[in-house]
Amino acid sequence: MSTSWGAYDLTRFPEDPRDTLRAWSAADAYLLRHLAGDEDKEDGEDGEGGEPVALDGTVAVVGDRWGALTTALAAHRPVQITDSHLARQATLANLARAGLPVDGDRLLTTRDTPPERVDVLLVRVPKSLALLEDQLHRIAPALHAGSVVVGTGMVTEIHTSTLELFERIVGPTRTSLARQKARLIFSTPDPERSPGPTPWPRSYVLPGDSGAGAGLTAVNHAGIFCAERLDIGTRFLLQHLPASSGDAHVVDLGCGNGILGTAAAVANPDARVTFVDESYQAVASAEATFAANTARDSAAKADFVAGDALTAMPPKSVDLVLNNPPFHSHQATTDATAQRMFRGARAALRPGGELWVVGNRHLGYHVRLKRLFGNVEVAASNRKFVILRAVRRS
Repeated sequence: MSTSWGAYDLTRFPEDPRDTLRAWSAADAYLLRHLAGDEDKEDGEDGEGGEPVALDGTVAVVGDRWGALTTALAAHRPVQITDSHLARQATLANLARAGLPVDGDRLLTTRDTPPERVDVLLVRVPKSLALLEDQLHRIAPALHAGSVVVGTGMVTEIHTSTLELFERIVGPTRTSLARQKARLIFSTPDPERSPGPTPWPRSYVLPGDSGAGAGLTAVNHAGIFCAERLDIGTRFLLQHLPASSGDAHVVDLGCGNGILGTAAAVANPDARVTFVDESYQAVASAEATFAANTARDSAAKADFVAGDALTAMPPKSVDLVLNNPPFHSHQATTDATAQRMFRGARAALRPGGELWVVGNRHLGYHVRLKRLFGNVEVAASNRKFVILRAVRRS
């Protein structure tokens, strides 16, 4: 990625030579050109470019997907705020590759307290409108009348509702012209604006047709998949949730709000459940969901881990893995995440341990699982979903 600050060799995390997806987008490049004053004459005539943006004081970068913005602006010591463990690891790797200093104290998660004062706020618009809402609410108190606020995203990611959030929470908002299918958002902080506290987290009680989850409370922080209701894939797996016995070690892999692992813990209070997700919002949701449903059971045991699949799990230490894998990485459709989850599950399972996966029938997970485990069976299916069971034999 070539910028006014230099050219950078950027990769996603984990690095995979088979991964052909870029670690930066036209939206990142457009924002960096704007900050450097390198937009073309047409943009300058529209009042959107021509002069560099003074990157003085505290620069905060929210939602930097693979560290492209943080790496390019490293000389200005930006504070990165991300919901993604993978994005944080990619940022560390990209900074190191460029020979740039790494300050871990300036790499924050969405669960950390934002800086008290933000002079320049750069926002890579996330896929989740709720996550954007939550983050703007959390950062708005740090803005002042002189703060510069610029958002960026692809045209398909910026909607009227996106602009309305900036307008309601930050202040008067407008957009740029589109360039390479990307657009910028300019918002002027209004100190008189009082948007109130973030409306997140939210919770709901699972309906009676939710199998082992019926009657449980799901707590959802902003950005969690299906935060307003139970998604139908998880509901189907709850209706066919495998039993564990004794002090089994159960993993809710890609846990989201943690309702699968919580249901397993409620069904077997002697089990130890580990909740794993690469989203810090998801891990916080799982912790809140588990607490809401096991508060009266002092024996309930759980660990909560923000990480990449099961790479941090000791080998042959798990009895049961429950998994509803995503098949998107931001806007890209890919099974790379599911494959990493399956490989990690096999490595973590004890001989005789089982991986239970729910997914859309058309995704063909059975082919991957059969190749990896040497066996796979259909535990349940309906017109839309299939639940697959794979056993580690040795």
